[in-house]
Amino acid sequence: MPAESAAGQAGPTTAPALGAAELDALEAHWRAACYLSAGQLYLRANPLLRTPLEPAHIKPRLLGHWGTCPGLNLVHTHLNRIISAWRRPTVCIWGPGHGAPAVLANSWLEGSYSELYPDVTRDEAGMDRLFAQFSSPGGVPSHVAPQTPGSLHEGGELGYSLAHAYGAALDNPDLLVACVIGDGEAETGPLAASWHGNKFLDPLHDGAVLPILHLNGYKIANPTVSARMPREELDRLLRGYGHDPLYVRGTEPRDVHEAMARAMDTAMERIAGIQNAARDAGLGERPRWPVIVLETPKGWTGPATVDGVPVEGTWRSHQIPLAGVREDPARRRELAEWLLSYRPEELFDERGAPRDQVLACVPHGELRLGASPYANGGLHTRELPLPRLERFAVPVPGPGRSRHSPTEVLAGLLADLVAATAERRDFRVVGPDETASNRLQELYRATGKTWQEAVLPVDEHLDRHGRVMEVLSEHLCQGWLEGYVLTGRHGVFSCYEAFVHIVDSMAAQHIKWLKTAAALPWRRPVPSLNYLLTSHVWRQDHNGFSHQDPGFVDHILNKSPDVVRVYLPPDANTLLSVCDHVLRSRDYVNVVVAGKHPCFDWLSLEEARAHCARGAGIWSWAGSGETGREPDVVLACAGDVPTREILAAAALLREQLPELAVRVVNVVDMTRLLPREEHPHGMPDHEFDALFTRDRPVVFAYHGYPWLVHRVAYRRAVHDQLHVRGYKEMGSTTTPFDMVVRNDMDRFRLVMDVVDRVPGLAPRAAAVRQRMADARSRHHDWIREHGEDLPEIADWEWQPSSPGPSGESGRQRTDAAGGSA
Repeated sequence: MPAESAAGQAGPTTAPALGAAELDALEAHWRAACYLSAGQLYLRANPLLRTPLEPAHIKPRLLGHWGTCPGLNLVHTHLNRIISAWRRPTVCIWGPGHGAPAVLANSWLEGSYSELYPDVTRDEAGMDRLFAQFSSPGGVPSHVAPQTPGSLHEGGELGYSLAHAYGAALDNPDLLVACVIGDGEAETGPLAASWHGNKFLDPLHDGAVLPILHLNGYKIANPTVSARMPREELDRLLRGYGHDPLYVRGTEPRDVHEAMARAMDTAMERIAGIQNAARDAGLGERPRWPVIVLETPKGWTGPATVDGVPVEGTWRSHQIPLAGVREDPARRRELAEWLLSYRPEELFDERGAPRDQVLACVPHGELRLGASPYANGGLHTRELPLPRLERFAVPVPGPGRSRHSPTEVLAGLLADLVAATAERRDFRVVGPDETASNRLQELYRATGKTWQEAVLPVDEHLDRHGRVMEVLSEHLCQGWLEGYVLTGRHGVFSCYEAFVHIVDSMAAQHIKWLKTAAALPWRRPVPSLNYLLTSHVWRQDHNGFSHQDPGFVDHILNKSPDVVRVYLPPDANTLLSVCDHVLRSRDYVNVVVAGKHPCFDWLSLEEARAHCARGAGIWSWAGSGETGREPDVVLACAGDVPTREILAAAALLREQLPELAVRVVNVVDMTRLLPREEHPHGMPDHEFDALFTRDRPVVFAYHGYPWLVHRVAYRRAVHDQLHVRGYKEMGSTTTPFDMVVRNDMDRFRLVMDVVDRVPGLAPRAAAVRQRMADARSRHHDWIREHGEDLPEIADWEWQPSSPGPSGESGRQRTDAAGGSA
């Protein structure tokens, strides 16, 4: 089949893009990469087939994916040509990440692999190691992974490549981000949404994204939708997304090289034109960025048939096109014929090193795709100019004497941070359509919302150069921020707590990436990915049951303890302290859960810093009757609403049962509850026992699902005495206090739990328990008649037991256990 040109017409329509020598060199490089890709799938020895293949030369387990490799090799070869010609820093996101043999082959050819792994030399011995280690125990994975030079995206789970590409391009004005999208990946929801990334790309301040949609026709066992669509329909789809498509199609390699070169040249000229227009004269309308549609056979140049059944150009070439090679001499001959069809003697010299012609198109130094510092983002990371927290901290005349919206207070810090990074542009806030809803609207005094489409007079805060990014796709928010932090910049993902679950799988993949990358000495630490989860489960007054799900914390705490952190600050100043910490951190996924509605202020900034550094501590000022003896009961809490209810319960106990010794413990860092051997922040047993005791009842009010606390604390001595209240899927559109009543986490139920669980207390406190039950019944009737909470609940304030030494509400220094910062 003759190749189609960039214009989509059969055959060349203009002068050839390539001279004969350049075409020969590109074709040689591509053949070498295909040879190395196939070799990795099959060979553990005899890499250049200098002797006939024997069973010992073949891997005992054939694992990997061949079908996408020839197309990826073609893209890599032509990116080399473009980078050499334009001398433009470039990274490539390999959406079909299971095509790792291709990416590894190309990094070995260009020399970046041997620089990072000196034992894999660029000669026959190194080729032998390259082959033997692929998808083998103790070797390298079968997917593009952190171990792969030049990678910042693993394509094991499909759908995220284009979002990552746009995230990498943001605020990197000189960077070209090529993104290969497999036609199977193009069927996913996240990828479909990602085509809209061009509406958020600022040609003045951002780099360029060049999507390359690779149509090779098949997934594992089925055709792909986009490859079977009528060409006109696919063209209309891409143009409807706002792209300007260029087409490359063919089966004859030299013709495809010619067409690909022309398409790449055209794409680069259009990109340069768009960026020059924006940077020289200003650009008023959103540009139409190019996209290349590359159509080549699946398993191209591999075995055409096996036992008379078509393989090349079908789903059968997706993984291992020739099976049984180790056992079957006929299959080994077929493998040898396939590998020798690339004419390796023309590509590698007598030492096994690539010949000069093979390397003629390869750029040098950091321009090589495998050596790009943009793909090792820690090399570019700078410390954020975080402002002093004293500028934003709220005054606290005493515990519970004032109220503030935690996220509204935090918004002041974030706005100043955006302003302080206005020139360097390395901090962004992303989220669905919720910045103002989450009380972060003060950000708009420092920047607008990124927007490249039309702006109407009724619109507010839209800005072509803004650094708040809102789009109603959590997948895009997550993908953008991952691409942004992996290339060395900083950010926050603000989201409704219930709907962050949409990116559960993406978060898991990012955590896996960070865990693996941290073990590689050449990978530099990158800024953490920070979630701010608000509009949380306990305050969905008008949204109701659909907006109630605190389980993202459970999902995160199942993941690698070296990477994950979870914080539940109980008030505005602790939120400031926690966010100051997470924005300075590296190589973590930090989850911060905080309310947006006004809540009580409990700690001054100084006390908040100390408390957050400890991660968990005793609030002595909130307890009662504990002087000189162990507590009769421990009231523990994690989260802003649980903290309020625990303190209200403590106040009721002080009033109703003054002889009872009550200790109040607040937990900010949930990982402190884990054993030290299970998490770096975990408490040794002696510290945990000092806080919670070994044998006294513990009534714990927790923000999320109660069984999480049981799970993390199950090995502790006090576990049999641990009783946890939290969310148990009892939700509705109702009053704030009714939410905690429905889930049995209200102050009255907590007092009843104390009466039930402190040994010997129930007989002498039966009247107290009855009063608490009556209060719950009175609440039930009141809200149905009046539609709002009881006045004693709505107007409740913390009352100190006695004035402290400074006259400030009886506040004492908090006792503590350990440190977690």
